[in-house]
Amino acid sequence: MPKIKAGAITLNYESFGQGEPLLLIMGFGMPGAAWAPMLPFLTGFQCIYFDNRGTGSSDRPDGVYTIPDMADDAANLLAALGIERARVYGVSMGGMIAQELALRHPERVEKVILGCTMAGGATAVRAADEVVQMLIEGSRMMAKDPNFALDMIIPLLYPPEFTLAHPEIKALTLAGMQLAPPTPPETADRMLAGIMQFDVYDRLGQIKCPTLIVHGEKDILIPPANAKLLAERIPQAEVFMIPEGGHNYAAADPVGIHQRIIAWLKN
Repeated sequence: MPKIKAGAITLNYESFGQGEPLLLIMGFGMPGAAWAPMLPFLTGFQCIYFDNRGTGSSDRPDGVYTIPDMADDAANLLAALGIERARVYGVSMGGMIAQELALRHPERVEKVILGCTMAGGATAVRAADEVVQMLIEGSRMMAKDPNFALDMIIPLLYPPEFTLAHPEIKALTLAGMQLAPPTPPETADRMLAGIMQFDVYDRLGQIKCPTLIVHGEKDILIPPANAKLLAERIPQAEVFMIPEGGHNYAAADPVGIHQRIIAWLKN
């Protein structure tokens, strides 16, 4: 993956496919390469994905990794690449970054997809404490013992019936992790601190671009009630709920789900 100066830091990025630019923003502790399984389905676009600060081969500055700072990173990446305006698709924490990007840099965002995410603040519907603890512990262990870490994280990403039907998911995930350097535990702590500060609920009405909210109805990490909260506040919002989807909802029906997403992006 090439590197480019984006504001004050250097980001690692890659592009895939041809067409109008589609900026892909990954979630908590994951490198941009985590988009790889979805790329063949996102046809007709130049998909641009990158390592958020602290992940992959991007810079790892000190301090809290706030959502506004990471939104500025994304805007600076587009500027550095000479892209004035793009469609944006963010998942989980990446969906939080996408919200801030649309709010802080509306001139950069043509359309936005908010996948399995929330607005933060007091109104957000939070995961159970034990779920959050499993995520934190698993993320901190990822660099040291990925096999053990995935035993904690995979149940948070997929419904139990999916993992029973697909026992190969752990091996596939471990193989995919070889595509980028492991995320250090301090990045998990810095990102978690940024997520805890995140709250755009009162500003959501300022998002003026068309918005698609995608969520799995079996998501235990960011409960699906958050999709309704987002839709009630964002003026041009549509909701796409996936009945059998967990937090990694695309696994439920990769072809059908992405067909719906592509059709919306091109409309």
